[in-house]
Amino acid sequence: HYRENMYTTVIDEEDFAIKPMNCPGGILVYKNKMHSYRDLPIRMGELGLVHRHELSGALHGLMRVRNFTQDDAHIFMTKEQMKGEIKNVVKLIDKVYSVFGFKYHIELSTRPEDSMGSEEDWEEATNALRDAVVELGYSYKLNEGDGAFYGPKLDFHLEDCLGRTWQCGTIQLDFQLPEKFELEYTGPDGEKHRPVMIHRVVFGSIERFIGILIEHFAGAFPTWLAPVQVKVIPISEKFEEYAKDVYKKLFDEGIKVEIDLRSEKVGYKIREAQLQKIPYMLVVGEKEQQEGKVSVRARKEGDRGMMGLDDFLSEIKEEIRTKKINN
Repeated sequence: HYRENMYTTVIDEEDFAIKPMNCPGGILVYKNKMHSYRDLPIRMGELGLVHRHELSGALHGLMRVRNFTQDDAHIFMTKEQMKGEIKNVVKLIDKVYSVFGFKYHIELSTRPEDSMGSEEDWEEATNALRDAVVELGYSYKLNEGDGAFYGPKLDFHLEDCLGRTWQCGTIQLDFQLPEKFELEYTGPDGEKHRPVMIHRVVFGSIERFIGILIEHFAGAFPTWLAPVQVKVIPISEKFEEYAKDVYKKLFDEGIKVEIDLRSEKVGYKIREAQLQKIPYMLVVGEKEQQEGKVSVRARKEGDRGMMGLDDFLSEIKEEIRTKKINN
């Protein structure tokens, strides 16, 4: 099912391939020991690097690449636990996307033509996904025939600021790979049973999600997400020591801060920080030094005047703690 998209080679007359998916690794870990129904569900997470040979014409920046990192998890459970585990993952995905302020919609993808397993298994898996979504109060679109070859799935499509949608999160319910790999657990009846498997990602491709974030915010990240949250700018060399004191206090409080000590005009430094879309600039000169304060310039609001450093710290720390988006 995946061979045509894999990178393969032969060494000493033996076939080797770079993995295009993480699932077999989780399966091997599960098979490493015997399991009882009391152990289930078993949830395994992995940030796994995968390689897929996409056609060169399909490659697109960070959005479509040939190797990427997936925030994969594989959950092994009984049939009775399916709906509860699906609901847990749906709630996790919703929580993560809400933090970034993304709108999204859900698509239920059903059995494709090239697939494994019985009609009965597919129907049971599809119903479990549908019921979990409906019971949580979410709507969904039906995407006929677009499931994985081993099971139906819920796909989560993010909408960026340009109105484009990107498929990121997915929950795939799988009866087939546990059968193929002969996975087992001991039930309360003492007999061997097949677990059901969930494949899930929240971000999908970490690289693509970063690309979506950059475009969505046009580089002007919310303060909590910005790689540099504050730039300290002394107006001249005379006030560098005070600027360093301000920098140290911010740094010690966990703020991602830089200090600009170049011998450039202060206006140039401010414009450059604005072009870098840094959320806050703290300008310090004689008056600020005398009063033990800082002049605050916000990326969105512009000049906010002088304020005490402790007051500024309280404000920015609260903004970071609450993960405020609209700044």
